[in-house]
Amino acid sequence: MSSSSSPNHDGENGDDHLETATLGAGCFWCVEAVLAQVEGVASVRSGYTGGTAPDPTYRDVCTGTTGHAEVVEVRFDPSVLPYADLLAWFWRLHDPTTKDRQGEDVGTQYRSAIFTHSPAQRATAEASRAELDASDAFGDPIVTEISDAGGFYAAEEYHDEYYRRNREQGYCRAVIAPKLRKLGLDD
Repeated sequence: MSSSSSPNHDGENGDDHLETATLGAGCFWCVEAVLAQVEGVASVRSGYTGGTAPDPTYRDVCTGTTGHAEVVEVRFDPSVLPYADLLAWFWRLHDPTTKDRQGEDVGTQYRSAIFTHSPAQRATAEASRAELDASDAFGDPIVTEISDAGGFYAAEEYHDEYYRRNREQGYCRAVIAPKLRKLGLDD
């Protein structure tokens, strides 16, 4: 499994069996580092969606004025990793009860969000959120936004595979590596 900074569209390179999921769970470096290790994930690409600004940059999104969230676009094989199972990873890798915040990362760009690509994905996401909320699995109400996927803007290239390429960087050592260990993944 590897991340890619180039588009990966249905039908190209024999990947017409793959589906796309777009997920926001705080800093996209963390989300990419986790999902890149999940069996059935073909690629993970960091980017921005959910806002109104056309072609935003990282600097633009960090202002909190674009409406965009930091997200990952995940290409996955549903015969290996059904969408519901991908969402199970999504719920585990962040706190879906905090509005516009994950740890020390604060702002609308760090919101918990699922951007769906089909009515079936929306139904699965809504059912998954409702089931977890009813079970009180997180102790507080889930605030995760579920909305239709819109335009996806790929992040700048230096964000791709950020953890893999920058393991010794402070944020990676203090935030991402412990998260990977907590989830039983390679750090």
